[in-house]
Amino acid sequence: MAKILIAGCGDIGTSLGKVLVEKGHYVAGLRRHPPVDNMGIRFVAADLTNPAELAGLETDYDQVFFLAAPKQHDLSAYRELYDVGLKNLLYRFSHSHHNPHWISVSSTSVYGQVDGEWVDEDSLTEPKKYNGQLQLLSEQRVLEESKSNLVVRFAGIYGPGRKRMLRMAVKGDPIQYEPPYYTNRIHKEDCVGVLKFLFEKRLDGTKLHSHYLASDDEPAPMWEVVSWLTKQFKCRQPEIKQVEQDATQNKRCCNKRLKELGYRFQYPTYREGYTQSFHSSIVS
Repeated sequence: MAKILIAGCGDIGTSLGKVLVEKGHYVAGLRRHPPVDNMGIRFVAADLTNPAELAGLETDYDQVFFLAAPKQHDLSAYRELYDVGLKNLLYRFSHSHHNPHWISVSSTSVYGQVDGEWVDEDSLTEPKKYNGQLQLLSEQRVLEESKSNLVVRFAGIYGPGRKRMLRMAVKGDPIQYEPPYYTNRIHKEDCVGVLKFLFEKRLDGTKLHSHYLASDDEPAPMWEVVSWLTKQFKCRQPEIKQVEQDATQNKRCCNKRLKELGYRFQYPTYREGYTQSFHSSIVS
């Protein structure tokens, strides 16, 4: 049994925690406002950005999952979390002379490619926006702590409760048609699956890389995905959007490293994933 801390135990973190508890592990979940139902997780009420609230945090963990997400999508919130918050948590462990293994979640926004290129874990990372820049900084800090730590770069997460693309289809938002603007996705159940898979591989003693790119098997043009969704909802096809000359990202994510390790996606393409979502959520 491992003693595990999930720092940023929100939607995905809680789902991961429940799975790990069922496997017999001790799981603590750090979040600002713990839920009433703890689901077997020992929740700790604390804000990563406030060092005083971390002062009493136990540090004798075997594994830390860093899954925290910013409060808002702006520079201040990203800096507060990926710079200040992460440093606070790393300091709490180093100050107490404990060095657990870390699996830290980042995103594919660390890539700055704009011409639809294929990218993998070894591709150049030169993000043009603050979100990718600060997430890349967080990756570097976690790996500086220990070369054995892992970084998982998630593509765009979708699934029940995450309806951005579904709303785009229903509202008829204009979509870029030519040149193709690629979207890379991962269903949130696969986010949990990938994290559990990598954790168990580490426990088994499997030699792992420092980075894993977690995106489904089929990067697809946004036009194709939204058009497919409009057919499912029997909506009109989207209008063609004028090409944006100042795009900060447009790439296709390759998951070869993860699949060669043995992971198989529950939802390998958007079609399986969104079909599942139709049955478990209602667009509002």
